[in-house]
Amino acid sequence: MRSWWISIAVGLAALAAAPLKAGSTQPGDAARAALESPAAGSDRPIAAVLDLAGAISPATSDYVERGLADAEARGDRLAILELDTPGGLDTSMRDIIRAILAARIPVVAYVAPSGARAASAGTYILYACEVAAMAPATNLGAATPVEIGGESAPTTEERKQVNDAVAYIRGLAELRGRNADWAEQAVRGAESLPASAALASHVIDLIAASVPDLLEKLDGRQVRVGSETVVLATRGIGTERIEPDWRTRLLAVITHPTVAYGLMMIGIYGLLLEGYNPGAVLPGVAGAIALLLALFAFEILSVNYAGLALIALGVGMMIGEFFFPTFGSLGIGGLIAFVVGSIILFDTGTQGLTLATPLIAGVATAGAVLLIGLVYLATKSLRRPVVTGREGMIGATAEAFEDFAEQGRVRLGGELWNARTPRPVRAGEQVRIVRVEGLLLWVEPI
Repeated sequence: MRSWWISIAVGLAALAAAPLKAGSTQPGDAARAALESPAAGSDRPIAAVLDLAGAISPATSDYVERGLADAEARGDRLAILELDTPGGLDTSMRDIIRAILAARIPVVAYVAPSGARAASAGTYILYACEVAAMAPATNLGAATPVEIGGESAPTTEERKQVNDAVAYIRGLAELRGRNADWAEQAVRGAESLPASAALASHVIDLIAASVPDLLEKLDGRQVRVGSETVVLATRGIGTERIEPDWRTRLLAVITHPTVAYGLMMIGIYGLLLEGYNPGAVLPGVAGAIALLLALFAFEILSVNYAGLALIALGVGMMIGEFFFPTFGSLGIGGLIAFVVGSIILFDTGTQGLTLATPLIAGVATAGAVLLIGLVYLATKSLRRPVVTGREGMIGATAEAFEDFAEQGRVRLGGELWNARTPRPVRAGEQVRIVRVEGLLLWVEPI
């Protein structure tokens, strides 16, 4: 039974450690010909649609990379990235942009439906695509790195981040022939534009009310794919949405900061329970799996390792309170370290990729209740009279084993002890112990 659990743990660990990036597939000349002629390629021309809704995360980049590779392998006419995002992680955004630039089919960014936005990382992705389109009543922009902000003068490191982001988005704008000056303002000044203004400012190429309308307006447009110029033939072609597979969904769950934090806590307490109850197996297996998944998530998320170290220190100090009772000194210090570490654990400030404050409060409250209970029990134990050793014998009642005037023997707890008394006692008489000197008891009659 134990080997079965171990096999499951090893299998899940291998799954979590698998490479994120899907291998790209080369469609060859047949797929390239499908871009230029409706009759070429597959029997049913298709436009692949990928839905990028929510924060840009490692799961999103994995989904886009795999989706573009699948679209290329099938010989799809083009791929449409339907954007509705508040932004996301810089590393995931760059992975997506690299996949777009390396794609052998045209990639179209489409901010939709109405009311959607392509903020922050979404703006960079839109600029990277061969064609940029928006639905009415949508907006884009506010591309300043999330770490930069506040009213104080920017530090050298912050200026470096801004300049790097500006150079990156200007390079994308120049590659696609779009408004590079506004792109710089979106980074430096966090500016945003609605769809109509974006079209007038040459930030996007067209406005379309729906995906079919987008395909109609794309028909006949020339785009540059790699080193070649192709003419899009999209009138009347079908669409197929590429849904995230189970692997991408699992990745999206475990790489959310709140879930990763919860997995870490389950892992820590699972291993602790296994340590306190050796042989229980289930807490140890569940804890090991949860901790491995949490560490995998931390590896690809933007983690502050000082926060992680503070959490480890806090947990260690609270555990130490059980073994070295300090009336709360270790426990309170550990609780403070744990809360501070949890607050600063994740560097990202992106909406949708933040650690839930109620979770931190709940875990900290549970730790505080446990700590208060421990201190209460320790204080209560100090107030109890000593019931063992020499101190526990004083005041106890013994029975005279024989008649004696000064020194004789008494029975205490089934044992015979030598005793001295200031007044004579008779056999069977109850006496009280008033002092203990080595193996000699000083008693007095009751």
